[in-house]
Amino acid sequence: MEVILIQDVDNLGYKNDIVKVRDGYGRNYLIPNKLAIIANDSNVKQLNENLKQQAKKMAQQLADAQALAEKLAATAIQVAVKANEDGKIFGTVTTAQISEALKAQGIDVDKRVITIEPVKELGEAVAYAKLHREVKAEIKLNVVSE
Repeated sequence: MEVILIQDVDNLGYKNDIVKVRDGYGRNYLIPNKLAIIANDSNVKQLNENLKQQAKKMAQQLADAQALAEKLAATAIQVAVKANEDGKIFGTVTTAQISEALKAQGIDVDKRVITIEPVKELGEAVAYAKLHREVKAEIKLNVVSE
C-alpha cells in the first residue's frame, strides 16, 4: 500500500513523502491517526499542486529575505545606552533596542530573529538577524552614550 505522509513519521519518512507500507500498518495506524492518506491519483495530483505552490511561496520568501539582508548590510544603526565615564555600559544592548533603531530607519525586523553577543563597552558591535532558513544578515551597531 502506498500512502502520502501528512506529518513526519519516525523511521518512515517526512511530510509530503510517498512511501510504501504494509496494508495493516497503513489502515490501522497511519490513516486513523491522521499521519497519512492513501496515495490514489487524485491525492497525488493534489500533493503535486500543493508542492508547486509551496515552492513558489518559498522562493518569494527567500527573495524577500535576501533583499532585506542587502538593505541591512548597507546600513549602520546607532544605539544610545547609559554608560559611565570609562565607556562601560550599564546593562547591555538588547534586541528590542536594535529592532526599534531599525524601525526608526524604516526597516522592520522582528526582535525575535535578532541575536547579539553581550555588549559591555561603547563602540562598534555586530548583531545578526536570521531572516530565512538560508539567509543570515549582519547588522552593524554603533553603541554611544546617552
